[in-house]
Amino acid sequence: MNNKFIIGQYYPANSYIHSLDPRVKLTGVFLFITLLLFADSATSYLFASVCLVLVVYASNIPARYMLKGMRSILVIILLSVSLNIFFTPGENALVEFWVIKIYPEGLIHAAKIVVRIMLLITGSSLLMLTTTPLSLTDAIEYILKPFKKIGVPAHDIAMMTTIALRFIPTLLEETDKIIKAQTARGAGFDTGGLIKKAKAMVPLLVPLFISAFRRAEDLATAMEARCYRGDIGRTKMKILRLDRNDYKAVALLFVFTAVILVLFFLRPAW
Repeated sequence: MNNKFIIGQYYPANSYIHSLDPRVKLTGVFLFITLLLFADSATSYLFASVCLVLVVYASNIPARYMLKGMRSILVIILLSVSLNIFFTPGENALVEFWVIKIYPEGLIHAAKIVVRIMLLITGSSLLMLTTTPLSLTDAIEYILKPFKKIGVPAHDIAMMTTIALRFIPTLLEETDKIIKAQTARGAGFDTGGLIKKAKAMVPLLVPLFISAFRRAEDLATAMEARCYRGDIGRTKMKILRLDRNDYKAVALLFVFTAVILVLFFLRPAW
C-alpha cells in the first residue's frame, strides 16, 4: 500500500469507525468540513483537533501512517503559509525588509490556514480510509436518491465519484513509476530554469495520459463484460441499516455541531 498519499485508499481494520454506516460517515465528513468554516478561534480549532484525534484513534489507523500521508500536501501548506504571511496587512509590522513586511495578523491567519487544511485533509481522508468503495457508492446514491425525482442521475454520480477517488492513488503510483523510468533514461525534472522544467514534464504527461485512458477503457470493457447497466433492475447484496453504534455516532455529531456553533456565536477571546 502506497502510504505517501492517503486520499482514495482504503485501510482495512477492525474498528468502531470502520463498522459505522457509510451514510453516517459521509454525512459526518460533510458536516465536519462545513463547521470548520465557522471555527475562527483557537478554542474552536483545538476542540475540532481533539475530536479528530479521537476519531483517528477509534479507527485503529496508525498515527504514523496518517502523518506520512500528510507529506503530499506539504507544498500546499507552504504555499498557503507564504501567501498569508507576506500578503496579509496589519498595523504594527514585526519584520520589515525592503518591500517585505510581516505582521502579527499574517502569522495568526497563516497558523489558522495550516490547521484548517490539515483538519480538512485528515477528516476527508478518514472517509476513504475506513469505507470501501462499494459502501461509499451506496451511501452517495442513497443520499442523492431524493433528487432522482427531478432527473438527477444519483447512481451515475455516485459511481463516477467513487471511481475518481479510487483512481487517485493509482494514477499517483503510475506517475511515480514513469518519473523513475524517465530519470533512469537521463531525464532531469529538477534541473534548469522554469521553461526547461516545463519541457521536461512532456515525457511525463504523455505516457501518464495514455495510461489513464487505457485504464479507463479497460474499466469500461470490464463493466460491459459484466453486463453493467447502471441502476436499471439493480439489486443490492447488502442493505444499509442503522444500528445502535450509528445512532451513537449521530448523537456525537449533534454535540460536536452544537459546541462549534456555540463557540462561533460566543466568539471567545482566544
